[in-house]
Amino acid sequence: MRINRTTSVTEFLFSGFPQFEDGSFLFFIPLFFIYIFIVIGNLIVFFAVRMDTRLHNPMYNFISIFSFLEIWYTTATIPKMLSNLISKQRTISLIGCLLQMYFFHSLGNSEGILLTTMAIDRYVAICNPLRYPTIMTPRLCAHLSAGSCIFGFLVLLPEIAWISTLPFCGPNQIHQIFCDFEPVLRLACTDTSMILVEDVVHAVAIIFSVLVIAISYMRIITVILRIPSGEGRRKAFSTCAAHLGVFLMFYGSVSLMYLRFSATFPPILDTAIALMFAVLAPFFNPIIYSLRNKDMKIAIKKLLCSQKMLPTSAS
Repeated sequence: MRINRTTSVTEFLFSGFPQFEDGSFLFFIPLFFIYIFIVIGNLIVFFAVRMDTRLHNPMYNFISIFSFLEIWYTTATIPKMLSNLISKQRTISLIGCLLQMYFFHSLGNSEGILLTTMAIDRYVAICNPLRYPTIMTPRLCAHLSAGSCIFGFLVLLPEIAWISTLPFCGPNQIHQIFCDFEPVLRLACTDTSMILVEDVVHAVAIIFSVLVIAISYMRIITVILRIPSGEGRRKAFSTCAAHLGVFLMFYGSVSLMYLRFSATFPPILDTAIALMFAVLAPFFNPIIYSLRNKDMKIAIKKLLCSQKMLPTSAS
């Protein structure tokens, strides 16, 4: 009987933190607190929007969905990073690696689509305010939110299914801090020319989203500058500033990560870009949304104050 030994690798070894070997616990502590802050911060934003009836409109609904996705987006990678920092055996199973890639990128895709939807929503609100209530109905808002998530998860299924069929029989070191397409594909014992196809597909999707958002905001800024009153311009700019800040953070780090094609960076720079993409951008998002928006700050204060009053009222 002939035994097929082609697929012999059953787990991968992360080598994204080689220079931190002796002081990994020092990196564990800040990363742990950043993760806790991301989860709690986004939960606060999510519940503040859901519990304040004044924020029950399309813009804040999209913000709350985005915050909810951010929690799971970081949960797909950061807990494993934390365990790798304090464990001598920094490994992940092949199935675990595929699942991490799938959920991390599916959630990232959903966020990207949602950011595009938010840009279009702001475009309609500022450039066509009279028709905004009839265009952005609650029904359409719910469909756009659900569609962003469903499409984000469905679009990656063929890609992950294809990667799962590849043979892995050689080196098993992933030169990154989480499972990602290019580092994993380079370990496959087959023709890796498909990496270029992957890069092109990802680049087209990123560039298309960036163009749609950029065109929307250019049009928005043009309209805002025509507003005669300074107070009106300030209010319109403050409404869009948070979205624009999150857009720049998200797509700036995504572009550094996935729009470089064959360009290679030093390992330390690769790690820094991955941390920006997977950790720092999600860390700043709840700060941007809570500090740059007056209504959000009021809703968060109400939420936190109501929680503090619960034990008193119960007693």
